[in-house]
Amino acid sequence: MAKRVVFAGKQQVALETFTPGAVGPDAVAVEVDYSLISTGTEGIVFNRLFEPGTHWDAWVKYPFYPGYAAVGRAVEVGPEVDSLAVGDTIATLSSHASFHVLPASACHRIPDGVDAKQATWIALGKVAFMGARAGGFGLGDRILIIGVGPVGQMTVRWANAAGAQTIIAVDTVQARLDLARNGGATHLVARPVDDCREEVKSACGGELPPVVVDTTGNAAVFSAALGLARHRGRVVVLGDTGAPSQQHLTSDVITRGLTVIGAHGTHEDAEWTAHRIYGLFFELVRSGRFDLNGLITHESAPEDCAKAYEMINTRRHETMGILFDWTRA
Repeated sequence: MAKRVVFAGKQQVALETFTPGAVGPDAVAVEVDYSLISTGTEGIVFNRLFEPGTHWDAWVKYPFYPGYAAVGRAVEVGPEVDSLAVGDTIATLSSHASFHVLPASACHRIPDGVDAKQATWIALGKVAFMGARAGGFGLGDRILIIGVGPVGQMTVRWANAAGAQTIIAVDTVQARLDLARNGGATHLVARPVDDCREEVKSACGGELPPVVVDTTGNAAVFSAALGLARHRGRVVVLGDTGAPSQQHLTSDVITRGLTVIGAHGTHEDAEWTAHRIYGLFFELVRSGRFDLNGLITHESAPEDCAKAYEMINTRRHETMGILFDWTRA
């Protein structure tokens, strides 16, 4: 029997058995090795830290099956599938489970030279890519990234890959800043976001940066982020808060002509499809230009899923990537 993580209710998590469906003509069966917890999203869902009437409220119904980044091996391929073969290492945007049967279009072959555990960053890498596109990251840019948790780490790396000259990482946790440096951050600011203005200006030669990315999902950070963008700058809201009523515009938007842009992992288009984004992500990882070393800080057996989510609630500052190892299930 296959196994999967389930939220039965608020702060109620368990491992349950289930029977996967049959493999259709255009489907692929994937035996999962690893899945990565999105500590921000899953923490909000696990604790129901969202307001009634939000998209979170419409999305989270019980039983709820968390997770959206898994890596495993194709063990059966439908007869109409010609893009994948049995034995291929596959990345999918799927929930925490030991086994999935998926349309071939939802399966992405991981090229040789990419570590399977590191490949689990594919989903959060895509989220951050959308923030990079919304912010117009480019050569010589000066970019402020507020919060360098998992999505913030990916944002730092896209900024570095895009050729940004100045990449400022702001966070109160030094270990996170150290990982951001490894990914290309040029300046580290270990201060609260409402107390970092002078250090940010100093990093930009006495000016505020033209691009600010708020990756935190903390509604209270938004106002501070607006105050840290230069005249006619762009503020990208990449962290998806569960409390949008607590996000408030400031006079900076009008008086300094700011552009506020929302970004989300689903914002694909004809130019940048999921497959193209994932292909770029894997090539950057394979070539060493997207350094993911050290980002997986904890690994957990699926049977210990309750402890994993307890860690998110009590010791999240000690974590970055928390991996479920399904080879131990």
